[in-house]
This record gives sequence, structure tokens and C-alpha cells, in this order.
Amino acid sequence: MTEWTPQTARAKDWFESLRDQICAAFEAIEQEAGSDARFEYAPWSREEDGNDNPGGGVRGVMKGKVFEKVGVNVSTVHGAFAPGFAATIHGADDDNPGFTATGISLVAHMANPHVPAVHMNTRFLTTGKTWFGGGADLNPPIPYEEDTAEFHAAFRAACMAHNPTYYERFAKWADEYFFIPHRGVHRGVGGIFYDHLECPDDAAWERNFTFTQDVGKAFLDVYPKLVRRRMGMDFTPEDKRTQLEWRGRYAEFNLVYDRGTLFGLKTGGNIEAILMSLPPEAVWT
Repeated sequence: MTEWTPQTARAKDWFESLRDQICAAFEAIEQEAGSDARFEYAPWSREEDGNDNPGGGVRGVMKGKVFEKVGVNVSTVHGAFAPGFAATIHGADDDNPGFTATGISLVAHMANPHVPAVHMNTRFLTTGKTWFGGGADLNPPIPYEEDTAEFHAAFRAACMAHNPTYYERFAKWADEYFFIPHRGVHRGVGGIFYDHLECPDDAAWERNFTFTQDVGKAFLDVYPKLVRRRMGMDFTPEDKRTQLEWRGRYAEFNLVYDRGTLFGLKTGGNIEAILMSLPPEAVWT
């Protein structure tokens, strides 16, 4: 079984700090809209037979005037993958199923259909290898080219500060990953997605950790701007219907294809935290 390490502790501390910054920024937007909505936090503990330190996390949820439902989760878990599932995880197999994972995951579903929904997560895993993964993608029911361009520009800048190949690679990866095969459509307008950013030595770990921090900072900088730009716009019943139909597509992706959902369910995560990504209301035609 893998061990807790100082690197895991440093990553955990950053993800929790990022959570606090994001939640404060979102609560400030609610206050600007005349709402007193706040995040409610629910800690949870993981259980695993024979494991006296399996970890756990905190689920944070806010339902307000602007953010119809937003969840921000942090977790740090430690244990062994189930037989069969271990072979699907980078650096693990049935003979070496141990893992440690820490990360932050966020999904925001907005009250106004003109405000784009969003997903962001970053994570650090240790199996037989150590690596970072994560990204963010914008999911507008009613897309605006200006918003899409600004969102991508923020992550392009974060990527270019570290490696000139990152943005093109990771944006393409997002387009390929956030796709609903049975519908033949993308679930949003993309962003970046990266995984298995390996850390074979301390220097690589520091580089990848700094990059992962910059991904979180880019999100914190750009997304509140987009929310404020659109949250006061008028919308019609047709706009709302468009949003609810789009949410159905979002739910389909997260329940059928999303790796994070499967990882959480397969590793004994908190069910309510895992499924916080689902919208509060959706329709199917």
C-alpha cells in the first residue's frame, strides 16, 4: 500500500486553500446579487477493511440566487483499489493496488441560462507512479463567443507559462474527453484537460505542482468575471428550457463517461459528494 508523503500533504493544503478562495469568491457574488447564501460543509470519512487511515473529505454546497447549485469538494484518500479496477489506473495493477489521492472538484449550475455552467478539478495521485491531473471546461447552455474566448485565453496563458505545447495538447484532450458519444456532441465549449503528468523526481514534482496551482488560479481569475458579465441578463422561458435540456446532456456524460465519478464510486467515496455534479433540475425531450 502506498504511504502518505509530504508531497501529498502539500498538495492537500493547496487544494483546501483553493477551495476556500473559490468559495469566498462565489459567496461575494451572491452578496452582490442581494443574497445571503453561503456554503454548507459536510465532512465525511472513508472506510476500508484493514485500513486504519483511509482518509475522507469535505463536501461543500451552496444554493443561492446566482448559483442555483454549486459544489466544491476536497478529499484525501488512501487505500487499495478493488481487484480488476486497479488495472485501469495509471501505475497500479492487481498486484500493486495501493494508492493515495488528494484533489479538489467543482461543478457550478447557474440560475440564469446566460451564465455558463462550469467544471474544474485538479488532483495528485500516488500509485506505483506519482502524477498530477485536472483541468477546467466551460459549459454554457447559451454560448457567447466572448466568454469562450476569454475562458480559453486564461488557460492558454497558464499553460504557456510552463510549456509551449501544453495548451494545444490539453485543449485537444478536453475536446476529445468532454464528448458524449451516444449524442455525437460535446458537452460544452471546452477548456483544458490533462492527466498522468508524471513526477519521476522532486524537480518534476515541483514543476507539475506549480502548473497545477496555476490552473486553479486561472479558474479563480476568469470564471467570476464571466458570472458577473451575464448574471443580470433577462431570459425567457425558452432560454430556461434550453438550459434544462442541456443539463440533461451534462448529467448523461457525468453518469456514463466521467472518470472522476467512476473513481469515486470505485474507491468508497462519499456518494453525495460524488454526485454533487448533477444539476438540481433537468429535462429530457
